[in-house]
Formats: sequence, C-alpha cells, structure tokens
Amino acid sequence: MSDGRDAPPAPPAPPAHQFWWLHDARWYQGVLKRFGQDAANEINAEAIKFVARRAAMWYRRQSGTKFDEIPMKEFVELFGNVPPLMWTDDMYVADQVHLGEEEWESVVHFNYALKMLRAARALDGYECPCLEMRQGWFEGLGVSVCDSRVECLRTGGEACRFLAVRNGRSGNTAE
Repeated sequence: MSDGRDAPPAPPAPPAHQFWWLHDARWYQGVLKRFGQDAANEINAEAIKFVARRAAMWYRRQSGTKFDEIPMKEFVELFGNVPPLMWTDDMYVADQVHLGEEEWESVVHFNYALKMLRAARALDGYECPCLEMRQGWFEGLGVSVCDSRVECLRTGGEACRFLAVRNGRSGNTAE
C-alpha cells in the first residue's frame, strides 16, 4: 500500500573504475614512501603492462581478428576499442589517427591517472608508464609496433602524443 509519496530515486552506479584507479594512485604513493621513486615507477610499469596485455589478448580472442594481417585503417579503428577496456570514457579521452600505410598517431587529451596522482601530490618523479601500457596492448593484439612518445601531458604538453608504426607479424619492438 502506498502512502502517496514516491520512492526515492535509486542511487547511481558506483564509479568502480575510478575507485580502482584511486587505489592504484594510493598504492603507488605507498610504494614510493617505503621503497623509493625508482621502485614505484618500475613496479607500476610492470603492472600496467601486464594488465594491458591481458586486456588486449581478451579483445583479440573476442573479436577473432588477426591484427597483424588487417589493413592499417581498420587496425587503427579497432585499436581504438582497446583503451576503453581499461578506462571509462570519463577517465581517458583519446583519438587514434590513421596517418599512412602502417603508421598512426594516438592523441590522449585526458588521463584520469594523472588527475589522481596530482591530487595525491605524487606527480614529482612519476614516470608515465604509457609506453609500457601500449607495449602490453600491442603484445596482446599480436602485433609488432615501433612506438614513440612525442608529447606528454605530465611534462607540460597539450596532450600525450604517440607515433606508432606497425612492423609486421607478432612480437613487439616498442621503444
């Protein structure tokens, strides 16, 4: 029986990804305090590469795509589906731009991890593990890529820019 009052609206879904990234930022800060900057950066890069590789392997299995055999334009379009496996739309804003036969540019306009590290006052000495994360993605997709960072948000760039060239069949030579 109703007393004439409407039930309160259901609360929104919790931002689980944001909570996990907050955990990671605090975890990084704890490692930094106990074991130093080099250890924090090294362990962070190892962990993100592992997760990135797993996410990309899952995507490759689900899609059934042979990423080392498809045309570059299709590769770039499909590669754009990989980062959202690890980041929600409000946590990571990026564009993948097809440049040529085997070349593309990734432009990251916003990265939530940097926001959280800045809030935790842990950016000094932080080394972005972006190349390791991307290497994990490429390994998981089964492609060989020569990847280079051109610009970085953490160091004052307007965006994080990566120039990537797909080299051929399986393996990875990310630099």
